[in-house]
Amino acid sequence: MLPHYRWLWALTLLLACGGAGLLYNVLFVGGASMLAGLVYALAVGGTVLAFVPALTLSGLQPRIRRLPALVYMLAAELLYVVLITLGCALGGLVVWGFGLTGDSLSTAVRITPRFLAYSLAVSALLVFAMRMRDLIGGAVFVNFMIGRYHKPVQEERIFLFLDVVGSTAFAETHGDLRAQEYLGAVFATLAEPVRRNGGSVDDYVGDLAMITWPMRRGLKDARCVTGLFAVLDRIEADAAAWTARFGTVPRLRAALHGGPVVTAEVGVDRHKIAYFGDAVNVTARIEALCRPLGVGILISQDLLGRLDPLPDGVRARPLGLHALRGRGAPLAVATLERGAAVAERPIPGRRPDPRAPDRPEVVAERR
Repeated sequence: MLPHYRWLWALTLLLACGGAGLLYNVLFVGGASMLAGLVYALAVGGTVLAFVPALTLSGLQPRIRRLPALVYMLAAELLYVVLITLGCALGGLVVWGFGLTGDSLSTAVRITPRFLAYSLAVSALLVFAMRMRDLIGGAVFVNFMIGRYHKPVQEERIFLFLDVVGSTAFAETHGDLRAQEYLGAVFATLAEPVRRNGGSVDDYVGDLAMITWPMRRGLKDARCVTGLFAVLDRIEADAAAWTARFGTVPRLRAALHGGPVVTAEVGVDRHKIAYFGDAVNVTARIEALCRPLGVGILISQDLLGRLDPLPDGVRARPLGLHALRGRGAPLAVATLERGAAVAERPIPGRRPDPRAPDRPEVVAERR
């Protein structure tokens, strides 16, 4: 079953297809059979959407995209022609079966050059919209369309920083191209679990992925924590495949924190949505604490205290107060572990080794 966000996008695109079908009927058929035009449009739109990534035939598109550029373009265009032809035949069968046309069955299911050209044009526009959504993220795409961040907006967000451990050593051993392929595969693995839990992957800074949730959405049912462990579980479940492909299984360091930020659309020739505020840099400092504290996951006590009950099987173990570079007051943090115990109150702990390397300040921006 498709997650709710996929159904939403599928429904939106199907409605757009339906509108395009009604327009075709008005422009080329004189509005003679509006219902038949709608049926044709929905049938064609449904078959084309089966090819769009993250909907139904999600595995077919990536395989075709591995082909050389020219072969890919020809293969994709041919596939769209086949899908539109099948959709037209399906729509014609429904229209003929319900008596919405006086044409014979063979005429009703046959596609005309004009209908094919129109369908290809509409499909290109809809697929372009989907590509833009995938490129900049669904939430950003909608916010750009409605102009939400044309003026700076103050809001609360949860930030999750995921750092790929050992990526530098991997690059030294296997080369930069292979390392980029490795990081690309890791980042691609994040997308599904994060989207399923209401978050969005906002940016990549070297070997670090920045994921965010609006505060209320991330707190509900502890989705920000569920999303993190869903990513870790996904990697663990595919351990054999990772080893076969790259000779190693990715390890991640994670930091969770949240707070008020100012979100704004910036840029002139190239627009993006950027976050400004202490919450972003504090998350980066927390991630840098993972190494000296010897843990893979850290969460601020401030955020932990606001969460709904943690997911089943996850417990918080307090690690005390720690000084963060550039921040006056120490911050209480905890690590998240698999286990049935409940979270305890934080107790004072040791400060991190000042000689431990710290991650440079991260610029929080959505592409």
